Amino acid sequence: MTTPASPAVRAARAIRTAQTGLLINAVLASIKLVAGIVGNAYVLIADAVESTADIFSSLIVWSGLRIAIRDPDDAYPFGYGKAEPLAAVVVALLLLAAAAGISVEAVREIRIPHHTPAPFTLFVLVGVIAVKEVLFRRVLAVSEEVSSTAVKADAWHHRSDAITSAAAFIGISVALIGGPGWEQADDWAALLAALVIAVNAIRLMTPAIHDLMDRSPATELLDEIAAAASGTTDVRAIEKLKVRKVGLSYFVDLHVQADPTLSLHEAHILSGRVKSAIRQRVPLVAGVLIHMEPHKL
Repeated sequence: MTTPASPAVRAARAIRTAQTGLLINAVLASIKLVAGIVGNAYVLIADAVESTADIFSSLIVWSGLRIAIRDPDDAYPFGYGKAEPLAAVVVALLLLAAAAGISVEAVREIRIPHHTPAPFTLFVLVGVIAVKEVLFRRVLAVSEEVSSTAVKADAWHHRSDAITSAAAFIGISVALIGGPGWEQADDWAALLAALVIAVNAIRLMTPAIHDLMDRSPATELLDEIAAAASGTTDVRAIEKLKVRKVGLSYFVDLHVQADPTLSLHEAHILSGRVKSAIRQRVPLVAGVLIHMEPHKL
């Protein structure tokens, strides 16, 4: 399992990614808004609204990560790591709000006759789709590298923007090809895009809520930790392995069985070796609490 050396290094990488996304979203939102107004394409204006939500989501992810890497203190003895999944939940809620707003406006536009969108808006959308898809892939890769739920949410926010832009491209194309009577095609496309955004928001919120509720992580991670502990010399057996994710790291609570004749000092040394073995094998683990018990024959 390969990962950067420390939570601080991983957080710095994630924050830089959020900052880059923020700048790109600001530029794209401005371009889409102007093109939508000038080109008479509501779906492009709706896309600009979604990009504006992306800006706020990047700010939230950035802030959440900065808080999450703070050292524990008297007020928060277990650290500030929960700020990271909390940021992911807020991003997902922003997506849901954007989807609802786009849906309401799309229905209103469908009921109001309007002009056919300008052809040049298609070229704007092609550029947006390309940029957002590349950004999605890069941010998603960073989220896997740093093990961040919030960064992953930000990545899917970029993918949602690419999806809305693709829907806009299809809608405007249909309106242009169909001619009179097909002017609302871009509005129907905006409605479809809103549905896709809402589905993605729910997908993003679920793992973040799992982290907030201390759900047990993937079986593969548990197996790695168990193998590291069991493979430590003088460990007879292990039980009651509990792992929870806090921010970018994991915390382990484990019962270790050893020779009942070990002195308290020897048991303490063994617990330290188990901790070292776990953290060496699984660098994402930031803390390990060992409960030493006599081996049950």
